[in-house]
Amino acid sequence: MPLRLVFMGTPDFAVPTFLEIVGRGHEVVAVYTRAPKPAGRGMALQESPIEREARRFGLPVLTPKTLRSEEAQAAFRAHGADAAVVVAYGLILPKPVLDAPRLGCFNLHASALPRWRGAAPINRAVMAGDAETAVMVMRMEEGLDTGPVAMAERLAIGPDMTAGDLHDALARLGADLMARALAALERDALVLTPQAEQGVTYAAKIDKAETRIDWTRPCKVIHDHARGLSPFPGAWFELPEAKGPARIKVLRTTRGEGSGPPGTVLDHRLTVACGDGALRILQLQRAGRQPMTADEFLRGTPVEPGTVLP
Repeated sequence: MPLRLVFMGTPDFAVPTFLEIVGRGHEVVAVYTRAPKPAGRGMALQESPIEREARRFGLPVLTPKTLRSEEAQAAFRAHGADAAVVVAYGLILPKPVLDAPRLGCFNLHASALPRWRGAAPINRAVMAGDAETAVMVMRMEEGLDTGPVAMAERLAIGPDMTAGDLHDALARLGADLMARALAALERDALVLTPQAEQGVTYAAKIDKAETRIDWTRPCKVIHDHARGLSPFPGAWFELPEAKGPARIKVLRTTRGEGSGPPGTVLDHRLTVACGDGALRILQLQRAGRQPMTADEFLRGTPVEPGTVLP
């Protein structure tokens, strides 16, 4: 029989899993997501991607600010769910909520646990230069991403893959993985394996202070840093201009030729010297503009060799 589920998620990453669950015929009795936030030039309230999808299917949407109150916990229990599916929800689930569904709460986590527990596993895996990651279905417990793992799909991280590329690939893989895990749960055939005690790392939330590019670092490190923050929040540098420095986000790069003092533009292709080697910028974005290739950017904003990027 289809499961009676509560779905808890917020961003685009959660949408494929939500759609897969609805498409498989499970009974989604409630959808929890973060409350609408002001966005855009007019700062109008914008509902989350999951809220938009849930309303399209006519499903009840709840946006509590916390799940720690007795009222919120009683409301959650009242759903009488067999299980909860959690994908990048954004709120902590306290023990009374974790214990409420008959079969438990199951989280889709975008890393090869126990590596990269926490808030930003996709970004951190790319920034660290990892060659591989995974998406995993984990039964949740009170610790931060510490629960036993039910199923996993591994994925190679290409040398030029951005966090955005990886995000989309893992979202697709994760949707199918969660659907298979729920099918096994229906049959009482889901096997849970405790996480290894070795190899634990934490994926801290990205801090604005770490997004600026430091050209004194090796080119490989800067390349991984830039692609790990692409497309959001974006690694950036300041381009000297007559009216003042312009902030430029770097979205894609590749190894370049040449050398020089770190931060020096080496040619007319936007190759920049690093602490070790050089990096050529392939795609970038000026604040308030659309992303563009380096060639498109240079046609409108010439950057002469010898320019020093601070």
